[in-house]
Amino acid sequence: MALQISATNPEQPALLLDLPWTVPLDEWPEECLVALPRGISRHVVRFASAGPEVVAVKEVNDRVAVREFGLLRDLHRLGIPAVDPVAVVTGRTGPDGEALESALITRHLKGSLPYRSMFESTMRPSTVKRLMDALAVLLVRLHLAGFAWGDCSLSNALFRRDAGAYAAYLVDAETGEIQRNLSQGQRDYDIELARMNISGELMDLEASGALHPSIDPVPFGAAIVRRYEDLWHEVTRESVYPVDKRHLIDRRIRRLNDLGFDVAEMQIESSPEGDTVTFLPKVVDAGHHQRQLLRLTGLDAEENQARRLLNDLESWMAGEDDYAPGDPLGARPEVLAHRWVRDVFRPTVRAVPLALRGEMDAAQIYHEVLEHRWYLSERAGHDVGLDTTIADYIADVLPHSATAMAPAGASDGTTVSP
Repeated sequence: MALQISATNPEQPALLLDLPWTVPLDEWPEECLVALPRGISRHVVRFASAGPEVVAVKEVNDRVAVREFGLLRDLHRLGIPAVDPVAVVTGRTGPDGEALESALITRHLKGSLPYRSMFESTMRPSTVKRLMDALAVLLVRLHLAGFAWGDCSLSNALFRRDAGAYAAYLVDAETGEIQRNLSQGQRDYDIELARMNISGELMDLEASGALHPSIDPVPFGAAIVRRYEDLWHEVTRESVYPVDKRHLIDRRIRRLNDLGFDVAEMQIESSPEGDTVTFLPKVVDAGHHQRQLLRLTGLDAEENQARRLLNDLESWMAGEDDYAPGDPLGARPEVLAHRWVRDVFRPTVRAVPLALRGEMDAAQIYHEVLEHRWYLSERAGHDVGLDTTIADYIADVLPHSATAMAPAGASDGTTVSP
């Protein structure tokens, strides 16, 4: 069989052809390899240079290589933190004509290290906690996407510093499986495997004298499970709030954002008596909100602004009489969104005097009004409403703002598509 390279980027095969595919991976010459730390693996894995990039090459049989390549591509499309699949190389043969195993190629994640290598050095307790949190977040994200990992370990996860915290990435998807939804039993099994693998690797490091004495392998593995369970509960639990306690929904969303999750939409249902609302968040990958806000309203905003505006839009729609998700007779979201822009967003922005707006655009003004509403509502213990918020914002916040010197005649900067 002739050598075949199936790649995600059409320009990649030319760069990969320079690698010595007729030689078993564990015999590759040093000049084409890159010395980087890696975890333990049941297969031969090496880092190599492919043009300007560094790639990880893993030798496996044809079926496993093609399957894992497809899983990694699926995870990439779902926005899951995982290494990028580059190519699969099949049809390898040695100089004597003997068949060699296929190779799965992934892109090295710059600035990352295997979790296992992190525990071979001295760490402060705060660093250990952040590592644990990042790994728990990764597991929750995988399970929300319907991915059962089946082999979570310190060697199969990378960490990378991300805005002062640690972000975890999946490396090995060989044993994984994607389904529409995972059952409680499937999640429990996956987490139990993670606990055993992590504790086992820590014991291995402890036996070799590489593990810091402050880390106890068994409690650490159990702590990962507890952190995962806390996160899963926070992300998926359904909450019931009084109608006049809208700020409690804002508090819940903020808590999810602090945990590293974005809220794509909110499933909100009012009780028959109209005195309570049931709230269930749906989490997504970053960058979703800008696209969603632009599609629904025509408003072009930054990601954090868009997230805040969409949350307000969802809460407002839940109070409209013709809001009936899934009901063909109910108003379409686009219609309600247009009504929100006309009746809520624009009047709020126009209520702020031009002379006090500074360089803030319309989305930022509305975002700040919502932030002030949340602050006032938290202090009052109930939702104070927009009218009270706007008046207080204009009287007590804007006059002291560093951006209060706006040129007269500035526009609100809002563009709304037809």
